[in-house]
Amino acid sequence: MRDLVEAARLARARAHAPYSKFFVGAAMRDEKGRVFSGCNIENAAYPQGWCAEPSAISALIMAGGTRITEVAVLGNGDALCTPCGGCRQKIREFAAGDVKIHCCTEAGALIRTFTLDELLPASFGPENLR
Repeated sequence: MRDLVEAARLARARAHAPYSKFFVGAAMRDEKGRVFSGCNIENAAYPQGWCAEPSAISALIMAGGTRITEVAVLGNGDALCTPCGGCRQKIREFAAGDVKIHCCTEAGALIRTFTLDELLPASFGPENLR
């Protein structure tokens, strides 16, 4: 898990958050064990920014990954920073309910680990459309 947390920490350092000053980094492991990271990127037209998790998902998909097997998220300070609702649903598109999501301090210390099912119970996913 340390490599995942470190990748999220490094991504957080590159976040573009001049308006909220809330910097987020996320990293995800794919089914091949590779790690992909992303940061939040704000925009002066507020709704046009994006979160760290979709940035990481995009990198994972562009590299040929198809499944998320583990996630780490870091926000500001020592406060708990979980993926927002929209990001939980985006993760759900590529992850099973038992995937672990590690929420860490800004420095990378683990605060709490959740499963995706804990963060998004009774979720709607790809199998609902089959």
